[in-house]
Amino acid sequence: MQATPAQEVKTELEQEISLQMLGVVEQAAIASAKTMGQGNAKLSDHAAVEAMRSEMDRLPLRGTIVIGEGERDEAPMLFIGEQVGGGGASAPKVDIAVDPLEGTNLCATGAPGSIAVLAASEAGGLLHAPDCYMEKIIVGPACRGAVEIDAPVKDNLAAIARRLDRKLDELVVVVLDRPRHQKLMDEIRATGARIHLIQDGDLSAGIATSVLGTGVHAVMGSGGAPEGVLTAAALRCLRGEIVARLVTDKPGIVERLEKMGVKDPKRVYRTEDLAPGKNILFAACGVTSGSLLKGVRFFKDGIRTHSLVMAGGMNKVRFVDTIHVAPRPDVRIRFN
Repeated sequence: MQATPAQEVKTELEQEISLQMLGVVEQAAIASAKTMGQGNAKLSDHAAVEAMRSEMDRLPLRGTIVIGEGERDEAPMLFIGEQVGGGGASAPKVDIAVDPLEGTNLCATGAPGSIAVLAASEAGGLLHAPDCYMEKIIVGPACRGAVEIDAPVKDNLAAIARRLDRKLDELVVVVLDRPRHQKLMDEIRATGARIHLIQDGDLSAGIATSVLGTGVHAVMGSGGAPEGVLTAAALRCLRGEIVARLVTDKPGIVERLEKMGVKDPKRVYRTEDLAPGKNILFAACGVTSGSLLKGVRFFKDGIRTHSLVMAGGMNKVRFVDTIHVAPRPDVRIRFN
């Protein structure tokens, strides 16, 4: 069926904004990569935040930060509710979720897997999640509808194995290496499935479940709720699934949830609940190399970045290898 003029305009707008978003995450990744290995997580995060906020004003839209660095009184920029973007009165209104540096400790120590991330959707298209923990099970497209948050670990893994036509001992489950996950790890190991422990940042691992060849079949355990929403935005484009529930075991969390419009703190969320938008855009750029994206590489004649850009309505997934050429007349660029 031939696209209508309105659909063609919408697709062109998505392409334009997605390329602008690519520039935002690239600059955040480059800025934080310059601090890699210096052992200062706050410095790395600050560099990414400043670069991302500066580049935001190039976006041709009127944006509202719905997931960011925290509430206004805790974050100097990219705080929840902040207005961003360089669009005029006729520009589209969008909600924006950011994680300028997912895996701050990974960047600070030079460990693999840190990324700069941004997602956007029409107003109301992303859950306004507070900065608390969230129970998560994340799987790829083949396993949609196969897992439940309250099901025993062995039952969920058996269901995943059936959908993937694999034996249990052929599964790899990513788990954050935290004391709170000891029982979970014991239950996973009891099934024969293998565990890949990560030190920080479960967002890139969640995306990896929906990309063939990464060797990740599921992510289990509790991690940040904001990262859960960003993961859901990516999975909306990749057809994967996240099943999740907010963790409300700390004082004041329920009250914060109510202020943010969450009426049922025990609700079980699926991908479409966390990222219900019809027009979702997602961009991520590697800071340090991981299973999904290569890290930022500096060389004499420029800087090389590796990014992932997706627009749900376009049915396209782009891995973008960019060379940011140094502003000199004598530069020489190698393409491999």
